[in-house]
Amino acid sequence: MVGALSAPEEQAYEQLQFYILGRARMDFIHQHIVDAWAAQHADEQTKPIALTFALIGLYLHIEKGQSGRQVQRTHVRLAQRKRCWPSFLIPSERGEVTAVQVLAAAPGQDRDQAIDAWCSSVWDAYSESHQAVAELLELYGIE
Repeated sequence: MVGALSAPEEQAYEQLQFYILGRARMDFIHQHIVDAWAAQHADEQTKPIALTFALIGLYLHIEKGQSGRQVQRTHVRLAQRKRCWPSFLIPSERGEVTAVQVLAAAPGQDRDQAIDAWCSSVWDAYSESHQAVAELLELYGIE
């Protein structure tokens, strides 16, 4: 998956945002959609903070089992610390699962599972950055 957007994919992402924001879930699954999208579509124009926070979100969700609400709290804590955020290598392939495939899943549990599969797919594509993300969070005392 390259960073270029297709109209159907962008529309699927917008529909997913609408779908998630319209649901009454306490775990804020919307954060996972935002992080997967940001990391999957990063390019040389992407600000380091955007990719860093997306990868942190994916790490905390996939590796640590955190909810979107927990990830969001971590993002807020980190944003309060002004710093120069690292640059990460952007892989040419960024996951096989896309927003279009997620949207194709039936609403409810099936779509929620598809969102998790999307996050895993994107996180796996950034395998060369896994250790750097974990070390960054360790530096800030976040697990």
